[in-house]
Amino acid sequence: MRIISYNVNGIRAAIAKGFLNWLQQADPDIICLQEIKATEDQIPLLDVELSGYPYHYWFPATKKGYSGVAILSKVKPNKVVFGTGIDHMDFEGRNLRVDFDDFSVMSLYLPSGTNFERLDYKFQYMDEFQEYIDHLKKEIPNLIICGDYNICHEAIDIHDPIRNKTVSGFLPEERAWLDKFMKKGFIDTFRFFNKEPHQYSWWSYRANARANNKGWRIDYCLASEPMRNRLSRAVILPEAKHSDHCPVLVEID
Repeated sequence: MRIISYNVNGIRAAIAKGFLNWLQQADPDIICLQEIKATEDQIPLLDVELSGYPYHYWFPATKKGYSGVAILSKVKPNKVVFGTGIDHMDFEGRNLRVDFDDFSVMSLYLPSGTNFERLDYKFQYMDEFQEYIDHLKKEIPNLIICGDYNICHEAIDIHDPIRNKTVSGFLPEERAWLDKFMKKGFIDTFRFFNKEPHQYSWWSYRANARANNKGWRIDYCLASEPMRNRLSRAVILPEAKHSDHCPVLVEID
């Protein structure tokens, strides 16, 4: 089972850059998308289905052209859960879950802290999301949360940890939250297999950052501890260039 997470930074723009052709070649069983920035009526759904994904679920933000998550699947899930039931999260279209027989997959788009107001909101979201997941794990122990967490976990995950330590996405408080989140029962599947530096999933559009690999690893497939023995492979796919992010992949048995 191949599962990919990809912040497409606008699904329509990504499709215009060849996203659907790439998707057919990458051939995941499930792909979690973030920042779709579109409603279903704006998306070529038939083309999505012709690409091999008859089961597709979209959870856009209420605000047009903003945020939003989706999941495309080759296999029909038993259940689809739109949002968390927490109004302020669901208003921005940040969580979508599909349940299968023996595991579930969530697409997550955690807020960025672009200014003081949004940083305060990010911390509120993080605290409430932790509480939500603590309860959800009791109901669904086999859970993979794929998405853009907007946080680099450790110094190895960012190109310049010294100069970025005061920037949202690498603040000590954000990193501590992600560290605690993992220690409460989630595995960073990429680091489970790969300990090498200079492995990133997002690059600024400025200063030729991607060409110089001055990036951040902020996209994760986090698997709950009970799935540890089912993890078989995890990689980053930087050759996909439909967005300022690239996809991340995990394979499970």
